[in-house]
Parts: sequence; structure tokens; C-alpha cells
Amino acid sequence: MNICEIEYNCFTERLYGKVLCRTDKESIMYIADLHIHSRYSRATSRELTPEQLDLQARRKGIQLLGTGDFTHPAWREELFEKLIPAEEGLYQLREGCVLEPESDAARTRFVISGEISSIYKQDGKVRKVHSLILLPGLEDAVKLSAKLESIGNIHSDGRPILGLSCHDLLEIMLEVCPKGMFIPAHIWTPHFSMFGAFSGFDRVEDCFGELTPYIHAVETGLSSDPPMNWRLSALDRFQLISNSDAHSPAKLGREANLLSSDLSYEGLKMAVETGTGLEGTIEFFPEEGKYHFDGHRKCHICLNPAEAERCGGICPVCKKKITMGVSHRIDQLADRPEGFLPCSRKTFESLVPLAEVIAASTGRCVSSKKVQAEYEKMVRELGTEFTVLRELPIEDIKRHSGHLIAEGIRRLREGKVTRLPGFDGEYGVIKLFESNEIANPDGQMSFAELFSENLKNGTEKPADTGDGESKARRREMMLSGEKNGSEDKRAGNQAAGIKNETISAALPAAVAGDFLDCLNEEQRRAADVWARCMAVIAGPGTGKTGTLTARIRCLMEKRRVKGSEITAVTFSNQAAGELRERLQREMPHRRAVSQIQAGTFHSICLAFLGAAGMECRIADRQELLDLAADVIEERKLDIRPAEFIEYVSREKNRCGLEPAEDCHTKKTEELEEPLKNAVCIYEERMKEEKLFDFDDLLIETLRLLLWENEQVRQLCTHFKYLLVDEFQDISPLQYRLIQEWNRDGKELFVIGDPDQSIYGFRGSDPGCFERFLKEMPETEVVRLHKNYRSTTQITRASCGLISHNPGNERVFEAVCGNGLPLRIVRAGGRRSEGIFAAREISRMIGGIDMLDAQEREMMEQRQVRSFADIAVLCRTNRQTEAMEEYLRTEGIPYIVRGRGSFLQEKTVLEALAFFRMLCREIKQQQEEDADVRERLELEKGMGAELLYFLQEKYRTRWKKKPEELMKSWMADRKLMEDEPLSKLLSMAVFYKNIEELLDALARGVESDLKRCGGKHYTADAVSLMTLHASKGLEFPAVIIMGVRKYSIPLEYSGEKGQAAQTADLSFALQEERRLLYVGMTRAREELILVTSGEPSAFLKEIPADVALCKQAPGTERPEVKQLSLFDFM
Repeated sequence: MNICEIEYNCFTERLYGKVLCRTDKESIMYIADLHIHSRYSRATSRELTPEQLDLQARRKGIQLLGTGDFTHPAWREELFEKLIPAEEGLYQLREGCVLEPESDAARTRFVISGEISSIYKQDGKVRKVHSLILLPGLEDAVKLSAKLESIGNIHSDGRPILGLSCHDLLEIMLEVCPKGMFIPAHIWTPHFSMFGAFSGFDRVEDCFGELTPYIHAVETGLSSDPPMNWRLSALDRFQLISNSDAHSPAKLGREANLLSSDLSYEGLKMAVETGTGLEGTIEFFPEEGKYHFDGHRKCHICLNPAEAERCGGICPVCKKKITMGVSHRIDQLADRPEGFLPCSRKTFESLVPLAEVIAASTGRCVSSKKVQAEYEKMVRELGTEFTVLRELPIEDIKRHSGHLIAEGIRRLREGKVTRLPGFDGEYGVIKLFESNEIANPDGQMSFAELFSENLKNGTEKPADTGDGESKARRREMMLSGEKNGSEDKRAGNQAAGIKNETISAALPAAVAGDFLDCLNEEQRRAADVWARCMAVIAGPGTGKTGTLTARIRCLMEKRRVKGSEITAVTFSNQAAGELRERLQREMPHRRAVSQIQAGTFHSICLAFLGAAGMECRIADRQELLDLAADVIEERKLDIRPAEFIEYVSREKNRCGLEPAEDCHTKKTEELEEPLKNAVCIYEERMKEEKLFDFDDLLIETLRLLLWENEQVRQLCTHFKYLLVDEFQDISPLQYRLIQEWNRDGKELFVIGDPDQSIYGFRGSDPGCFERFLKEMPETEVVRLHKNYRSTTQITRASCGLISHNPGNERVFEAVCGNGLPLRIVRAGGRRSEGIFAAREISRMIGGIDMLDAQEREMMEQRQVRSFADIAVLCRTNRQTEAMEEYLRTEGIPYIVRGRGSFLQEKTVLEALAFFRMLCREIKQQQEEDADVRERLELEKGMGAELLYFLQEKYRTRWKKKPEELMKSWMADRKLMEDEPLSKLLSMAVFYKNIEELLDALARGVESDLKRCGGKHYTADAVSLMTLHASKGLEFPAVIIMGVRKYSIPLEYSGEKGQAAQTADLSFALQEERRLLYVGMTRAREELILVTSGEPSAFLKEIPADVALCKQAPGTERPEVKQLSLFDFM
């Protein structure tokens, strides 16, 4: 018997066992549909308003309806406006809002509900799970929404997407609203569910961990029914509930729950969590669901589990991977045979919406006017839809609506239907009549009828599909034939694309044997060979950090060097922390590791000056700007304070080129007279107020070293073995410091890549390697050529670009091998760039909703990624801020790395000044008069009385988390809606205490700083940053924005103040090329360059054979043909 022709008789033993579909009507008090959506969700009807929901629920006979989408602010506001409290925890529509009121009709009750999409990475796999949450009131919805808003964007979609694990989401709900109900939604849907074939788990415990006991019910979804779920003994302890997940009013109640509990939130909670009062469910026929069987929709291929196994999960037409259906997935996890009946099972009924029954019984389309008119008439004159389908005597229906409709309902009640299973996002077909049983007034035959007729008669009447073979014929071919059962051997269900097992650039620790065995020949030489001076030229992905770590291990473990004699200088605080953590993880003697001095130039100099007895208070940027503004106004200079500070910093760094002289006096000799005087005054004011900037830390350290003081020289024992990371980014002043630190040292080891020198505007010199080798000709040079990070295509593309800079052709061996081609995408404009990038991210993760997941043609050739796998890089902070808007609109969680312009806003500067002042007072690190300027500025802005009040308040709260302090500050200053402060709050969540936050803002480089797109940290989010901030990071997939003229390379306008600092154009172009090279080499597997307008000249330098050029979707221009007069004749 063909599986599509099985007759479903619910009063006899059937495929799944004997099931009683009808239950005692008197015991069923109401029908509840708890999972729906509002018009604020994607792909939903505009008619989803409270008024229409109430009307349609009354027509269908649904007494309790979920509101859906409680997280969306606009929908929640509408609910507050149009709903009033009814029974405990429930609501009903206001009197004036009711459409077509009926005096004898019970008013629909609403319970607060919403669905949340969690997309995150766990156990090395991208997880996409939807969860249904029920709450006891709108006030709880406000509280939970506020918490979730601090995690991600809940404004762009009624079903928000959060990079938050299901475990953490449940934990948050229990914390904010303990009486809430958390229900995994449509648990078998392939793309977005707890047990989904593509992104789900195999056990509930894997999803929720120790919080699993708080899960009491699961939603079975449209493509499965209770008997299918009874096959899993692991689900015996959960209540099985069903809901419509309606995206339009007409879809309400297509699945629902039969309840006899009290009509209240507590009664509902008891029924859902304990089963007391849950009498059963109303179900779809599971074959009608969109994902019941395996298949490939684009090729019209539908397969049952056994057939899918024989095909190895590959479409027999196009040879691409097929979508595994719910039936197959249940087969994988089931530990019971088909037909198993648990003792505690609930009853269920399988129904089809009344409009579909009318259409099938009359041979018309569901949306036809005649079918809709008959539906309206029946529910108006006979009773609600569920009354007609479930309870009304057949004879009454026959007298009212005729024989065919009555017969259709009778067959439905008895389960005598023929089913064509749904697959890969296409709904199945439930057939009540054969075509010859219906007198079709329109002379039309439905596709399902045609298909069934052809099967019976053995004839082929395929409709032309345009590809030479009809959809019906293909389904017939795949659904017919002998069924031999599942084969034991499962073929690899691999997509056509390439998946690389990338090798981390970070070298693994040796668990057994010599740790040097983990290194390649070049790395081993750099780590183990003795040399007074060694320079390692290490390109991107060549294992630079691992080589540096191995060098330190060789010093300590093989040559017995004391940790106290080793100093490792890194470019960022993050890099220093990672180096220490790695050494502690890989080396057995943690105490020895703790004696190593590791940090940035500034942090090491600060510690050096402290050891020498100098007290230094680092001025924050605002203090320097205020001081500069005073000097500029006093000297009548035409320069902005920020430019003045940068000018002073560059001059201080240039002093490193001079011989051993007092840098503070030498640095101003060659300046223009007015500016020279201003700089001198500025420096005097700094001394008067006992302030240091970061350059002063380096200069004072160098000055002490040049004094030849014996006590100071003794401090240099820490520098006997000096290792400098990112050597290409040092300034001349830092170069001088290295020389002095190592003057009496034993070994100097520098490592870096001249092609990654991108801080020329700060005084760094890419020629420092050449200078180093010239001044120290005895230096041992090692070059690392094996790239462990990127694919061949990315490596060749980046090498082709950077080879246009002076020097030999750059060639690296890509250990990872071949991968996807680099994509160069041309958009219609800057806005189109952002829209493309946001939508491309959605495609990369396999879609953020079911519609996206179904359109996965491109993704069949690419690995599905998590949000955290993806980085978006921009040339400037302004471009980064613009990109935030596109990510928010698409509902994509993101983290911003680096500094932003918001840090210079008045509200942020005031908050930071206050907490800095309070920090110094509590720590008592400075004399009282040291903070006079800052205190006066604060008093001027907020008043002395308020300042005193806030000082006393926050002194007692000092040890609280930074985010709590910032939230409280925003409330006290009545600035809860202030956008710059909100961004500061989103940065504060990454730090343990307020001192750490202030220190990061004061000393951190771009890559040290980050903030999330919301106000709270999200564990799985896209990284958004500038090209400069991306230095030292890597990601599986990278999108670089704005690769166009005037952006990359960035061309300055030559405004006043900039002309003085403009270097040779050729040199500037080389640095811009290095900057793009850095961005490109952050990518491990996938790289996309987005352009618009006039493309960047750099794109022509990328080898054509590794790049794929294409238009962004929606920007293709139609072909235009010049018409002539003859075209109209």
C-alpha cells in the first residue's frame, strides 16, 4: 500500500496504534491556543490586531489565546491600551474595541505570551532554538523585556533574535519572573528547534543543563503528533502541548489544547506543568506539516526516512543535501517502536480547518469568495468552527450546507483521509474526496486530486513544470516502490561546499614529550636558537604568539632563566593578558610564570617609575583637552584641542630619534614659534597640576635610564631577556626605550611583521626592522612562511595586494588548503552596502527565521556559522556607527570593539570624570588639591550640593559592578534615554569593577575596548570594529565594508591642522594598503569585500583567479534596449 493512500481511521488500530480521538465533551471547558504572533513579527499578516484576534478566536471557538510577541514595545503598548484584566493573570478586550459583539458569546481571554529565537554556538555547533514563554501579566512582560533589551535588539522583530543560550534565557526568566512558563517551541522543526535536525540537540539536558527540571512541557509542532512523540521515553515526564504558531488570524487554532482547568493563569500553569486539567490536544495531521518527510523542495523530491537513507541524504536530482524531516529525526532519537502507547497518554484529535474542508468538499480554492462566504455562513448560523468540526450532528450540517460538506466533516471525524506528506518547507495535502466523487462546478481539479487519480489509473498527466518533468511525477517516482527498511550504513550527508578543518595559529601545548615538537622548523629555530639579538619576521597566521610563548618556555625550562629576568612587551593589555594565561596554562610552574613582567610599554613604564619612587597621575583625555583649550584660547591659536594634543604627542615620540638629551627641552626646538610657546606653556601647566600623559610615562622612564643612576640601572635586571611583540608598531621613542632597557641585557628578541605596520599616524615606523638590522648586524633573522590561519584563496589574495608595496613578492604556504573564493560584492550605494552585509550575515548563519532557512541555495555550498564566527570591519568609527543601524534593523546581535565618538560626548565625559574623582578619593592616591580642576568642572556642571550628595551615595556602592553603577548614575542624572551613556553602559558590562573600566578607557588600545549592541553582554554576537581595532584578532568569516575610493584608501581633505601632518602620498598609500591587508588576513575561511560607487584601486591588485565578483542582490540593473519604430510594427 502506498504511504500516501493510507486511510486514517481513528476508531481502529492505525499506523501509530489505537488512539481515541474523541473525549467527553462535558469535561472540556475550553480550547486554548497559546502560541501566536502579532503583525510586528516577520512574515505575518497586518490583520493581527487585538480586535481581529478576538473576533477570529470567537468564530473558531477558542476561549483562551496567547497574545504573542510580548517583547515588542509597540505591540506591548497596544496591549496595554486595548486589554483589560479579566480572571487572575488573564485579559480581555476593552468593550469599545470588540468587533461584531454578540450578547451570548463568551469573550476571548488573553494570556501574555511570546516567542524568542536563540541563535548561539554550543559544543562546536551552531544552535538555533525557538522558545515559547508565558507570563502572568503585562507588568512581568515589561520587566522581562527590559532585561532582554539589555542583551539584544527586541525592537526589530516581534520574535527577537538573541545570541543567548536557551539555558541562560531560562535562567533570566526564572530570575525576573519565577511564575513564568518556559516551553521549547515546535521541538522537531529542522532549522529552529530543540531537537531540530540541523541545529538542535539530542537530549533536553544538553539544551538546558541543570535547569532541565524547570522545563515541564514541550510543544510538538505541526509536523508531529503525540504518537510520534510517544516513541521517546525521554519525553514521558513532559506534557505534550500543541499550538497554532499562527502568522495570520485565519491560522488560529489549527493546533490547540483541550483544557478543563480553571480559567486563570494558575489553572493554566497547573495544566501545562502537571497535566492536571490538560485533557488533550487538537492536532494537524502530521503529514500536513511542512517538514514531515525528508525532501528537496526546489527539485520537488519527497522521501520517507527509509528512502532518504538509501539516497544517503542527497537529492537524486541535483545531488545536493536534502532537508531531513521530522519523521526521520524522530526515528534517529526514538527508543520505542511505532505504535507504542504510554499509560499516561492524553487524547488527541486530528482536524483540518473548516475552510479547507469546504474547499476540498466543493472542489474550489480555499481563498475563493464562495468558500469564504460558506464559511462565514456556517459559523454564523451553526456555531463556532470547532463546534461544527467536532460536535454538531452530521445531519444538521447536511441540512444546512449540503451532502458534500457534511460528508467531508464525517470523514474527517473518522480519520478517513488520504495524505500527501509535506517536506522541506512545503505543506502536505490532506485529501477527503477522490476527484470522481465531487461534482466540480468550475471544471477544475486540485493538484492533489490529479495526483491521486493518476496513481490509481496508472496514467501520467503531468503538468508542465518547465524542466521536462512534473512535480507530481517526481513525487510519484520517489513515493512508490518497494520499501526495504533502513540500511545500517549511513552515507555522509555532506553538502557540495568545502569545509576546512582549520589549524589554529596558536600552537598547542605539549601534553607529552618536548613542546618544541609542536613547532615547524622555522618556529623551532626562532624559539630554541640562542642569539644575542633575534628578529622574527612573522606574517599573519604564522603562529607568532605561539612562537613567542615557546621562546619564553625555552628560556625558562631548557636554559633555566629566572622569570624575574624576563620582560615581554606587547602592543595591548589584552595581548599581555592572553600571553600570561597561555604561559600559566602550558607551563607547570605557575609561580615562576607570575614573576615574568608582561605588559604594554605604558604599563611597564608606569611600574618602572613607581619602583623608582615617582608618583604619576595619568590625566584622562578630557583633562588634556580642557588644558589644551585653555592654552589655545590664551595664545589665540587656530587649532582644535584634539589636534593640538595629537601634535604634542607626535613631537614627544619623535624625540626618540635624538641622542641622549633631555627630551622635554629638545622636542620643541624645531617647532614654529607660536606653537612652540604654546607647547611649553601646556607642558608647564601639566607639571603644575602634577599630570602625566602616556607619552610622559615613556619620556620620564627614558630620562631616568639616561641619568646613569645605579639604583635605576638595578631595576633593569627585569630586562635581561627582553622580548618585544608587534615590533613593527613601535615609535622612535619606544625604540630608544628598548635600546636602554637592553643596554646591559643578555638577549633581545623582537617579533612582528613590517607589512602590518598601521599606526604611522601615532609615530610608528614600518622601517624599524631595517633600522634594527642596520644598527645590530649580528642579529639572527628568522622568517615564518607557513600560514596556519587562512585558506589558500585568502592567503593568495592578501599576498597579491601587499606585494604592491616595496619589497619582494610575499608568498606564504597556506597549511589549511583550498577554500571558498574571496567575494567582491558591488552594492548600489553606501546604504545598500550595509543592507547587503546584514542580510549576508543572516544567510551565513543559515537564516534567522524559517523563511530564510528555506532559501538556502547559497548556504548549501558554505558552512553554517554562528554570530560569533563573523566580523564586520570598517575603515572609520563613523562607518562602524552607521553599520550598527543595519544590524539592529535585521535583529542581529553584535559587539563593537574599539573606541567610539560617544566617548567624547558631554554626558559620558561627566560620568567618567565623576567616577575617576571618586576612585582617587577612595584610594587616597593623590593629595586633595590634585583634583581641583576636575572637581570645579563637575561642580560647575551639576552644582556643589548634588555633587556632594552623589559622592556620598556612590562611596557606599563602590564595589558594585560597573553596569549597576552606570544604570544608577543614569537614573540619578535623569539620563536613562541618553544614547552616549547607553553605549557606555554597554561597554561597562565587560569589566569586573569600575576601576578596570576606567583603566581600560585610559590605557587601552582599540582592540582592548568593546561594547555590545545592547546594554548587556551577549555571549554570541557579530563583532563590529574598525580595521585598526581588528589587529591581532581572527574570525572564520570576515566582511570588509566600504572598499571604495575615498574610503579605502582613505583620502584626507587637507584641512587646516592636517596639512602639517601629511606625509609623502606614496607612504600614506602604502600604509592604507597595509591596513586593508591586516583586515583581509583576519579571515580564516570566508572573506567578502563590499564596495559601491567607484571601487577602490586596491581591488585591481587582488589576483583575479581567487576572487569572485558579483552584484549585491537587488542592485542588478535591468538590460535596456533602444527601441526603434519597427519594434511597434
